[in-house]
Amino acid sequence: MKYKSAFLNDINEFLNIKKDGIYIDCTFGTCYHSLKILSYLNKNGKLYSFDCDPYSIKYGKKLIIDNRIRLINDNFSNLEYYINYFKLYEKVNGIIFDLGLSSIQLDNADRGFSFLKDGPLDMRMNPNLGFSLKDWINNAKEKDIYNVIKKYGQDYNSKRISKNIFLYCKKKKISTTYDLSKIIKYSIKSYKDYKSKARVFQSFRIFINNELYNLKSILYKLCNFLSKKGRLVVISFNSLEDKIVKKFIKENSDSNYNLLNDIPLTLSQINTFNPPKLINLGKFKPSRKEIFYNSRIRSAILRVVEKI
Repeated sequence: MKYKSAFLNDINEFLNIKKDGIYIDCTFGTCYHSLKILSYLNKNGKLYSFDCDPYSIKYGKKLIIDNRIRLINDNFSNLEYYINYFKLYEKVNGIIFDLGLSSIQLDNADRGFSFLKDGPLDMRMNPNLGFSLKDWINNAKEKDIYNVIKKYGQDYNSKRISKNIFLYCKKKKISTTYDLSKIIKYSIKSYKDYKSKARVFQSFRIFINNELYNLKSILYKLCNFLSKKGRLVVISFNSLEDKIVKKFIKENSDSNYNLLNDIPLTLSQINTFNPPKLINLGKFKPSRKEIFYNSRIRSAILRVVEKI
């Protein structure tokens, strides 16, 4: 079964796509959003699609033969380099982030992302960079394991799970997703271990790939890339990501703009007041129909803003 990306049918409305516009897909994944954007562009439109996973880019190059799109195998945290290289400052009409894992990654047991499939404990978005979870977890201190699970998984069984992982590693190496899943199940001792497994696997994936830092590092630069009335769309799948995006929008949107302009400002207020850069266009969740056809997107939250 092919799982389509969240909010796919509404992407034109959210991005307000111009036929000859310039767009950036920061998380190419299984290419659904990129293909949808391309379908609205004319011959003068341009799309730059990024993914740090080389397999996604390889998949895309086989599937899409189109001179309007440029596929780039790099992390979106390095986006500013390409904006500068292609001279796109304040020229981009829309940017989209789909922060969830792609079906290619989840369904491939060799990547180690899913506790539903037994495979090597890797979890790297780019298998050619950094260290695998197996390399880290077998040498980590109990306190470090606990901090990762607690901070990025927010599981109430964090202490017990991290302790059992540490004790297991002292006797025998954790090599597979099944090994890790088995320890979590033993720690919970409940038929409700599914959610804890999901949280723990999420926590290690976020940690190994430095996901939250990468998002923070680029998010506050995006206003410089967008053209006037250019739009930013971010689809997140956990509260940690959404909290970062929500904070960014709050700090840069127009929530207090009209109020400040309707009253006299003191000199100190004028010196400290920064006009808003964005208009908050709202928060959206998948429809029941979308969730019916793809249960993996049930936790998705889409936020969209427009540059003033």
